[in-house]
Amino acid sequence: MSANDVIPPSPSESEYATSQDGTVEDIFAREDPFSLFEDWLQAARGSEPNDPNAVALATADPDGLPDVRMVLLKGFDREGFVFYTNLESAKGRQLQDNPKAAMCFHWKSLRRQVRLRGAITPVSEAEADAYFQSRARDSRIGAWASKQSRPLESRFALEKEVAKYAAKFHIGSVPRPDFWSGFRLIPERIEFWRDRRFRLHDRMVFSREAATSPWSVMRLYP
Repeated sequence: MSANDVIPPSPSESEYATSQDGTVEDIFAREDPFSLFEDWLQAARGSEPNDPNAVALATADPDGLPDVRMVLLKGFDREGFVFYTNLESAKGRQLQDNPKAAMCFHWKSLRRQVRLRGAITPVSEAEADAYFQSRARDSRIGAWASKQSRPLESRFALEKEVAKYAAKFHIGSVPRPDFWSGFRLIPERIEFWRDRRFRLHDRMVFSREAATSPWSVMRLYP
């Protein structure tokens, strides 16, 4: 940035902290984190240029070293937040060894974040099958061809695997591989963060001791 460049001012509260009816949204009046998340995700669908369901997923290896990557949220309800992966990938192995994780959604266009922490459980076989069949055919073939997270000698080697499985399944159905499935993060803590002027941000935390426990709500200093 040159000396002549001017950093644009932060937008006013009315530009990024309003609900659809035009009034300032008071997140601290909300009692249900899932309905609040749905409202924020819906707003992101209308404002984010790409993948409003993109989320940073943090895991840890057996030595406790953290790992993080972006994945796509493929579903959520009061049971938890669902994503899919190759079970033999780095995150797949880490989550099977240490079934705990954290997520962070960041919607820059809205100046909002949502952070989650909790236990991980596998989705059911029926859920995994249904989602896998909803994917594009080429993506299903790609799931068979990719040895996710493992060394790849060349792009040609990957394309060769794709061609092999495309020929194998030809015009028939492409079943879900045994090594491909999904996980559900069952949140024990959900924090909603909203940008405010002068770094005096809003932070609201829902927490509970177990999945069947009631939520407690707390406001945090920025």
